[in-house]
This record gives sequence, structure tokens and C-alpha cells, in this order.
Amino acid sequence: MEKLTGLRHLFMTIFLHNFATFMVIPAITDVTMAALCPGRDECSVAIYISGFQQAIIGLGSLVMMPLVGNLSDKYGRKALLTVPMILTVIPLAILAYSRSRSFFYAYCVFKILTAMFCEGSVHCLALAYVADNVPEGRRASVFGILSGVGSCAFVCGTLSTRFLSTASTFQVSAAMAMLSAVYMRIFLPESTVNNNLSTPIISEGKLDAIANPDEESHKKMQMFKTMPSIEDMLALLKSSLTFSQATIVSFFSNLADVGLHASLLYYLKARFHFSKNQFADLMVITGVAGTISQLLLMPILAPALGEERLLSIGLFFNCAHIIFYSIAWSFWVPYAAAVFSLFFVFSQPCTNCHFLLTLSQGKAQGFISGIGSFAHVASPLVFSPLTALFLSDGAPFYFPGFSIMCVGFASMIAFVQSLMIRAVPPISPISSQRVGNCNYMEA
Repeated sequence: MEKLTGLRHLFMTIFLHNFATFMVIPAITDVTMAALCPGRDECSVAIYISGFQQAIIGLGSLVMMPLVGNLSDKYGRKALLTVPMILTVIPLAILAYSRSRSFFYAYCVFKILTAMFCEGSVHCLALAYVADNVPEGRRASVFGILSGVGSCAFVCGTLSTRFLSTASTFQVSAAMAMLSAVYMRIFLPESTVNNNLSTPIISEGKLDAIANPDEESHKKMQMFKTMPSIEDMLALLKSSLTFSQATIVSFFSNLADVGLHASLLYYLKARFHFSKNQFADLMVITGVAGTISQLLLMPILAPALGEERLLSIGLFFNCAHIIFYSIAWSFWVPYAAAVFSLFFVFSQPCTNCHFLLTLSQGKAQGFISGIGSFAHVASPLVFSPLTALFLSDGAPFYFPGFSIMCVGFASMIAFVQSLMIRAVPPISPISSQRVGNCNYMEA
């Protein structure tokens, strides 16, 4: 009962935090354009600055996320959740006060510094919290519910932005971010104490056999108990072929998602003159469809079809909806493509399940976020210059959505790789004892 209560409070915490962070997304493009290129619908400077900001944040997160996951295994999920949830308030408060050019530059600096630690860490720790408290067979459904809660927050946040002024949007967002941190500290129970996880997945002996062939290596692993080493990461990759395949899927899926996020709003603004309200409408459609899918469809389909099929279905529709964006010939096409979120939301929770094959949940989720952070570095460096080029007058040929099409190709690679992941029958009882009494997926 205590674990179920903890999950309820976790869901509320994630809802409040995501509400605060998501509600500013429709407005930030207009704020950026107004601060850097007033009165224009296309601005290469804004695209480059946004891409540079995302790349630096991803580089910092690449180092911080595995560290956050390992520290949460040692000090607990709640303690580590406190830091990013408090830091999130700072950049929001800056734009809540003013959105002039000088304050926008201050926002960019603080956003980079805080997001290096905050970007993805709340989601990473929430997934680890769920894995601590939910048996393996039910994790896909609970991960889907957690994603559904995030989608609910996404819908509520972007819908509220539709009816608020830009100034009020950032003021409400900062207030909600503070409220989420206070709620978490008061109500959320801790799930990990003194490094004792409620549901370890693979016994320590299993991991030691992979990564520590001799006593010296074992001592080395103890030295890096908090800061993960290259050997730690290689040990995780060698633990299962499915784990390695899921790593490839996660990288290219994140590469596509980050590339789409970095380019889409600027593309729609230049192509169809979209603004805050149109962005909010588009995101509400995406969020509503995703929420229905994750809260209603995924808990039913996950046990029936299996995680592998759901993963492939989600990635296929993700690829399809990105390509539809790239060839949009009228203003209504992006709205139609957004409905595809009914299916492409399957991919992220199913990918997470394939990573839970390691000694500790925090290390596994830190590894996932580290892969995503690497994509956050690479994707803006590739797709932001491409977007700026093909939206400018100097494009080599007329195809405003060319960068979006390239994003779709990255998603297609993830889809093809997902088709190679297959499930095997549950392992024998003797093998189960060797791996901590846990049935697992192997390719």
C-alpha cells in the first residue's frame, strides 16, 4: 500500500513539474524571435542560438545523467529529484520578469547552466522510482501510465498557454515549478535507503562476472561506484544483445525527436506563419491523442502484443508523422500529422523496458538518459544548420521541410533496428537464480 501511495504522489509530482515546463514551449519560439529578430517569421540567428543551446545542454547532460542515476541508487530518488526541480524555477522566473533582449540572453545562460543537470533527470529518476516499486511484468503498463500523466500535463499546460498572455504564461509556469518541488518534498516517500533497492534485476555476482574478472577490477568498480566508468557502460552493453539493440534504437529515436523539436516550430512559423496560439493548438492535439493512447490503449495492448511489437508500431508512426510534416502542403497537414501521436507514443515506454536488465535501476535509467543526452548534442549540430539553410533565401533547392525529412530518416533507422529485437521464452529456474530470479528479453 505504501508503494502504491508513493506512485500516486510521484504521478502528481510529475504532472505539476511537466505542466510548468511544457506550458512555455508554445511561447518560447515567439519570445526568441521577438528578442532576436523583431517582426520577422524567419531568423537564422534564432535557429542557430536555439541549436547551440540544445547542444551545450546535451553535452552537460551526457556527463551528468549517469552520475545522477548512480547517486540516486546511493542517496535515494527523492533527494536527487529535489535538485533539478528547484533549479528549473530559475530560468522561468527570469522570463516571467521580462522578455527583453538582455533578459532573454540571461535566460539562455541560466537555462544552459541549469538544464545540464535538469534536462531529463526528473524523467530518469521517475522511471527509476517506478522500477523500484513495480514488478517487472507490470512495468511496461506503469511506464505507459507515467508517460500518460506527462501527456496530461502536456495537454493542460499547452491548453492553458492558449488562453494566457506571454507574460502570464511564464509567471504561471514559474509558480507551478515551485509548487511541484514543495509537493514532492512534503508528500513523496523515499524508495531507496542505504542502496537497498526494492527490485534489483540482475544479481551483483552476474554483473561482477561480466565487468570484474579479477579482484583488482572489482576494487576499481568500487572506486567508481558513484561516477560511472567506461567499463561500467561496456558491461551494461555486454549484458544482453537486446540491451545493445535497444541502445541503438534509443539513440536514433532521440536523435529524431530532438531534431524535430529543434526545427519544427521555426519551420512552421516560416512556412505557415504559425504563432503561439497555433503552436498550442497543435500541441494540444498531440497531447490529447497521446494521453488517450498511454492511459487507455497501452495498458491493454502491452500484455497482448508484447513490448517488441509496440515498439516497432510506435517508431513506424513516428517516422510517418515526421515525413508528413516535411511535405506539408497546407496549414491543416501538421494538425493531421499530430493525430499520429495516438500510436507513436508507444515507443518511449517500450524502449525503457529493454534497458532494465542491470544491477540497479538508477544506473540503467542514467544510461538511458546519457544516450539521449548524446543525441541532444549531435542532433542540433546537424539539423539546426540544415533548417536555417533551407528556410533561407540561399537554399540550394526549394524544399523548406528538407531538414524535417532528414529527421524522418533517423527515425526510420530506429524503426528498422527495432524489427531485429525479438523475445525469447522465459529462462529456466536455474538460470533465473543466476540472474536474480528475473525473466528477461534476449535477442
